[in-house]
Amino acid sequence: MIQALMGASADGHLYPFKTLRSDLAAALSVAAVAVPTAMAYAELADFPPVVGLYSSILPLVAYACLGSSRQLIVGPDAATCTIVAAALTPLAAGDPARYLGLSIALSVIVGLMCIAAGILRLGVVADFLSRPILTGFMNGIALTIITKQLGTLSGFAVAGNTGLFLRVANFLTRLGEVQTPTLVVGLVTLILILTSARLAPRIPGPLIGVVVGLMIARLFDLEKSAVATVGAIPAGFPLPKLPEVSLDDIQALSLDALGVLIVSFCSEIATAKSFAARNGYSVNANRELVALGAANLASGVSQGFAVSGADSRTAISDVSGGKTRMTGMYAAILITLVLLFFTRPLSIVPKSSLAAILIAAGASLFDFRATRHLYQVSHREFWIANIATLGVITIGVGAGIIIAILLSVTVLLLEASRPHDAILGRIPGSEEFGDKMAHPDARSIPGLLIYRFDAAVLFFNSEYFKERVRSVIASEPKRISVFLFDAEAVTMIDTTAAFALNEIRSELNARGISFVVARARTALREQFVGFGLFERDAKDFYPSIRSAVEAFESSAAQQERKRAERKSPL
Repeated sequence: MIQALMGASADGHLYPFKTLRSDLAAALSVAAVAVPTAMAYAELADFPPVVGLYSSILPLVAYACLGSSRQLIVGPDAATCTIVAAALTPLAAGDPARYLGLSIALSVIVGLMCIAAGILRLGVVADFLSRPILTGFMNGIALTIITKQLGTLSGFAVAGNTGLFLRVANFLTRLGEVQTPTLVVGLVTLILILTSARLAPRIPGPLIGVVVGLMIARLFDLEKSAVATVGAIPAGFPLPKLPEVSLDDIQALSLDALGVLIVSFCSEIATAKSFAARNGYSVNANRELVALGAANLASGVSQGFAVSGADSRTAISDVSGGKTRMTGMYAAILITLVLLFFTRPLSIVPKSSLAAILIAAGASLFDFRATRHLYQVSHREFWIANIATLGVITIGVGAGIIIAILLSVTVLLLEASRPHDAILGRIPGSEEFGDKMAHPDARSIPGLLIYRFDAAVLFFNSEYFKERVRSVIASEPKRISVFLFDAEAVTMIDTTAAFALNEIRSELNARGISFVVARARTALREQFVGFGLFERDAKDFYPSIRSAVEAFESSAAQQERKRAERKSPL
């Protein structure tokens, strides 16, 4: 266990001093960013800033013990915090104690779901979330984060639980309430964070935001200027606590927990895989699910909120030389020391500085380049991404992603129900056969129709398959005697498709047209036999189109000779 946690060096030593130094240095950088980021994300999730620190300690320990990535840092995440706030606010009805209890319950439910999914080896589910959905979802999250912080940046409260458009409208109608000192502090912090990303990319933006806020607070005595600060942060670590919720609460939270699981795992596994590839090793998706579940359970019992993989803190760990998961362990210890002994300086950080950190984080989440690329290469996927964004900013995070997923699956099924097909002909000057639409000079073989269907034949497209076969046969100007089905693109059939294939074959046979198959994979041939469409040793299977054409031409030549013999005089 210790060896797996620390990682062995190339020469076989368990944990060399050089790696210890690298991990400690990386942990210092991670903790320097994690503290202000956690405080800001706690505000995003409608918690006191200290709860963000609670959510940044035990989850690191849990992941370090169970995860498969050497660099990944877990903790509060912008997208996850947005879902948490959207899920808990209507259920808590303004009661802070109930809000905390629901948050603990949500973290525990997410943790148990993740562990169960990992044990059931459901890590592959992440592959079903398309890139357009994730892009649109993160864009919606980005806009939600930015607009939710407009009020805090300006010194007054904006209705944060309404849709984006109502939120922006509410902000615009209250511009007369802007507190100039608060806005100036926030804008100065934001400008420094954004410019430092270009001028000094190695210096973490969140750390700059907190340091700048502290300096401004010290120099100008902001409390006298009515600039809201973080306020007193209780020192020490909270006692473990289990959620005090009802069965109805658990049922109400289950759908949101599923949304948190999907979003947090997709974000976490993408980060873990990218850094694993960069450092020359691999990660296990199912083990990552279990580790993420343990991290959420640890956050819940320590009175925190749901967590995920943190890409920015992971990048800092990697750039700073973090070699093993001990980096997360050391970072947890450092954050604990901050929580025990350094809460006083953090208490005077202006809230508008934390809002600036969140706005900068939200801006970094909006992927304009990917959205533009989708528009250039696929208008359909571009609109799926935009619908995901619109769903998130209007009806909420959880419902938004579910609508986007359902839309994506619906579009996929519609396209699969009407796949591309082709009539093939012989390309002049070669023995190859190609789509006659793509190769207008491809020539048909008299009496033979070669047809390709570019998808599996299943219950939702089997009727379409029959319609297309009837249509292409009817469109042939000359009578055909053989229908050659090129099954190279057909990966499988089901019972409904088997009935459809048998029906169309019977129709063709009744019209004197033979139905033969070329290039069927072994598994597909076994299905044809299993469904009773063909005998196992049937001569109607051909390994290639060329062999089928040669057999047809040979048979046609024999028939022509017989006709000639019958016509010739004795």
